[in-house]
Amino acid sequence: MTIHKVLFLALALISFPFLKADLLDEIASGNFKTKRPDIPVSMKDGEHYIQMADSQTIVKINYKTGIITDTLLSISKIKNKTITSFDGFILSPKETKILVYKNAKYRYRRSYTAEYYIYDIKYKEFDPLSAKVPQESPVFSADDRYIAFAHQNNLFMKKVDFKTDIQITKDGSPGKIINGIADWVYEEEFEHTCHYAWSPDSKLLAYIKFNETEVKEFGYQKFLRKASQNQALSFYPETVSYKYPRPGEKNAVVSVCIYDDFNKTTRTVQLNTKETDIYIPRIKWTNQADQLAVFVLNRNQNRLDMLLTNAKTALSKLILRQDDKRYIDYQHIDNLKFSSDNQSFYLTSDRDGYTHLYQYSINGTLQKKITSGNWDLTAFYGVNEANKTIYYQSAEVSPLTRSIYAIDSKGKKTNISSLQGTNNAWFSNTFKYFVLQESNKTSPDSYSIRNTTGSLIRNIEKNVEVLNKTATFTKSKKEFIKINTASGNELNAWILKPVDFNPQKKYPLIMLQYSGPGSQQVLDRWEIGWEYYLITRGFVVACVDGRGTGARGTEFLKSTYKQMGILEAQDQVEAAQFLGNTGYIDASRIGIWGWSYGGSTTIWSMSTGQPVFKAGIAVAPVTDWRYYNTAYTERFMSTPEENFEGYEKTSAFNQAEKLQGRLLLIHGTADDNVHYQNSLVLASKLVEAGKQFEMQIYTDKNHSITGKTARKHIYRRMAEFFETYL
Repeated sequence: MTIHKVLFLALALISFPFLKADLLDEIASGNFKTKRPDIPVSMKDGEHYIQMADSQTIVKINYKTGIITDTLLSISKIKNKTITSFDGFILSPKETKILVYKNAKYRYRRSYTAEYYIYDIKYKEFDPLSAKVPQESPVFSADDRYIAFAHQNNLFMKKVDFKTDIQITKDGSPGKIINGIADWVYEEEFEHTCHYAWSPDSKLLAYIKFNETEVKEFGYQKFLRKASQNQALSFYPETVSYKYPRPGEKNAVVSVCIYDDFNKTTRTVQLNTKETDIYIPRIKWTNQADQLAVFVLNRNQNRLDMLLTNAKTALSKLILRQDDKRYIDYQHIDNLKFSSDNQSFYLTSDRDGYTHLYQYSINGTLQKKITSGNWDLTAFYGVNEANKTIYYQSAEVSPLTRSIYAIDSKGKKTNISSLQGTNNAWFSNTFKYFVLQESNKTSPDSYSIRNTTGSLIRNIEKNVEVLNKTATFTKSKKEFIKINTASGNELNAWILKPVDFNPQKKYPLIMLQYSGPGSQQVLDRWEIGWEYYLITRGFVVACVDGRGTGARGTEFLKSTYKQMGILEAQDQVEAAQFLGNTGYIDASRIGIWGWSYGGSTTIWSMSTGQPVFKAGIAVAPVTDWRYYNTAYTERFMSTPEENFEGYEKTSAFNQAEKLQGRLLLIHGTADDNVHYQNSLVLASKLVEAGKQFEMQIYTDKNHSITGKTARKHIYRRMAEFFETYL
């Protein structure tokens, strides 16, 4: 470290006598995170909701008053206790039963198994869901009489009245057949774990069957002993293997089945297509008892079909087809809402260049466009059919904000969120009340109960303690700015300066980003990250959302299609050049870092051939898209066969000789998402190119490198790296 850096850092420490020496550790440990209360589970009447009061109690609360009107479950008051506590619950549709669970064990990021118990509210009795433990993803039928659940790749059905369960499928087999539960790719890239649902009349169970027999396996080693093992070391590493399809290779073959318990029959749905290399990201029952909606994506994900299936005949009819020259976002499916009379449905689409809401007749005929404008609708909450009012979230004020709107049958629109910033909402069943979460760069997350006009009824959580606790080191506020790049693009950014900022001085700059498709880091929201530690060490920190990020329309979002990494890197380089000309940034001391996609962008940005970044940190990066999974990669890149040039151009391996600046590669060895192989192979390429770099591994850690000790270590490691090389 040079003398001027030592003096600079010493002066920085003198300037902040109010700061604790362990500020970085506190931030890394999450000690400044806001409290998030349990989001209320609305009851049918829309006037009450239920919540866990503690690990033994579930209470009924009035939305308006906040008064507990009933205790639905209290283990302390039950004579014959089957369990002594629980971790979570599911309320049955008719509100006669509660499923509680404990001992959850996660398989991947979202899916977990647990031990479930049925509690009868009237009789105050517990009954184990099944002798087959653990269970996964239990789903009540609409009449509360049945519960479908998964166990070891098969589906079962609990007959609640008779306290018996039967096996629905019998062909489930590890590595071959999965019934109703997502394989790795569907869980990670379609963000859904449970793929089965009861018909509205509780007579039929529809489910997706995954045949992953032909999918190739990937394996990684775990080197540390399990806590349950009575030995100091693990002498032989454990190998973890699972099916992980890579671009251009075979996916699981999927089909839709419908189980009829009365007739003890299972029908396979005829999908009206000869293609078998498809995705079925969602199935949803309409409000007609024998009508199932099936969504089918082709392999390239640029065609989405909505089929209506007759559950009695298993025949399907194409109702709606959406085509795109690039790709279609499957998340539009989650905005699907059927009218109660089943004569129409609502669905979002970006067909006109921005995401908006449309209403269709049940036969797929477009009836009307509900929202319009040069802005993106970002969430659809539903329709109050009693007064024909629609509720949604959008970025129409600014791409940097999210607001909640109500629009009536005459098209009159009302913003029912009060704070300009980032707002989220959870509505009661009757849309009479909603929970509003709001924050901005100066106000921590606040949760309150509101009425349909947005008027405050009562506060749930204000997070005043966090505001007070962070006041000592958040005196420097994020500034939102526009960056005009040399390529002619206007990019949104925020910048954070040291508390004692002097515009006459030159400061080192650290840029952070994620940059992935549809993501946003530049939002007006409360966020306390390690950037607040960095500004106490004399760094300026900036974040820039480049092309490909969200809430700026379809063209901006999809401009990176078939070339992921090229435009993102160009935007970060040109943004750094822009900031380097502001007068207070030392253009010779600019660093960049990111995690996952952000780690990839870091490497791409340092490998353009332009020596803009003196140092960079890439955490868990994809270094060649051929090393990632099918569903995500092919959505944005197509297959390697169809886009060979795109895969070659974006490979960090092919750019190793162009790497400029000092690079720190960080990876967890048990990363099931972005495999450690990505960093290992890049390391080999850098060695071949004669490039010096540093590497930090975290043994047996996954993609998130979780755990307080690991998090403290990684942020300390990164801080020391930037202090050394900037």
